[in-house]
Amino acid sequence: MLTTIAKGKVAVRLRFGVRPAEDRPSTADRVNGRAVVAAAVTVVLWASAFVSIRSSAGHFGPGALALGRLGVGALALGTVLLARREGLPPRPAWPGIVGSGILWFGAYMVALNWGEHKVDAGTASMVVNVGPILIAVLSGWLLKEGFPPRLLAGMALSFAGAVVVGLSLSGGGASSLLGVALCLVAAVTYAVGVVLQKPALKHASPLQVTTFGCLVGTVACLPFAGQLVRQAAAAPLAATLQILYLGVFPTALAFSTWAYALSRTTAGKMGATTYAVPVLAVAMSWAFLGAVPGWLTLLGGLLCLAGVAVARTRKGRRGQKATAIPAAATTDGEQLARTPRSRPDTVDRA
Repeated sequence: MLTTIAKGKVAVRLRFGVRPAEDRPSTADRVNGRAVVAAAVTVVLWASAFVSIRSSAGHFGPGALALGRLGVGALALGTVLLARREGLPPRPAWPGIVGSGILWFGAYMVALNWGEHKVDAGTASMVVNVGPILIAVLSGWLLKEGFPPRLLAGMALSFAGAVVVGLSLSGGGASSLLGVALCLVAAVTYAVGVVLQKPALKHASPLQVTTFGCLVGTVACLPFAGQLVRQAAAAPLAATLQILYLGVFPTALAFSTWAYALSRTTAGKMGATTYAVPVLAVAMSWAFLGAVPGWLTLLGGLLCLAGVAVARTRKGRRGQKATAIPAAATTDGEQLARTPRSRPDTVDRA
């Protein structure tokens, strides 16, 4: 009797388009989906930053541009933090916040801005894209995330794509040794900053980690305050608006969505995701600056995206058994088909 009633409930739910509870997306799947969306927002906004930096670089020096961007970002993030009343981060989170603030928010932005004044965009792209590989190595070693074969294969494919993009954009110009060294410093500080930020997210919220990391970076860049004031007074309005955009969107918003996604997946996978940034930057330069990419650039972009897809694909579980919905008779005598169903995957956590 009870079996018949249970079968009847399954039949009614399926007949009226209502899936059984065990067949609906789990909370882990929904969380993982939000993390993917957050990572996508980060990638798009960081790609747009290259267009804004190129537009304002002729009016602001590397340090002044970094300080202006970080100052606007810290103000926007601080306003949101006060509105949400999240307060100060717990004490265990501060080492990671201070470390990532000095290295990633501060040193990385200054070194990258300075390096791009010395070398062409192609060379800078190749050198800075060492960063995700360093993230995978450091997180696998220090954070015990391991070295998944799919992640390593995807990163190798993406790095090859980044090299192709870099060669296609180099234009054959001579590169400055100082510029290459500065881009390498940017890659190292970026990688170490991400690895330091990951443990802090275990103790504080993504908003707290991002806000106070940005504040630390702003303080570290204060020696450029005088230069920023002088250059802002002489710069056109469009260049100043570019700094405002960089501070609110690629800094405040994009670093927040990055921290949210990083708290829900591994540092290695997040680093691999950023290989999509050069591809989108090329597309945006094409759309907004009229820089038409060649076929070699497009080929490299496809390799980058393919590598990201491989790195973020999860391998199916061995021995996972599929369950089936019991056959049941409907009210008009029709029989429901047995439908195999796999258990939903869980979200990746470091």
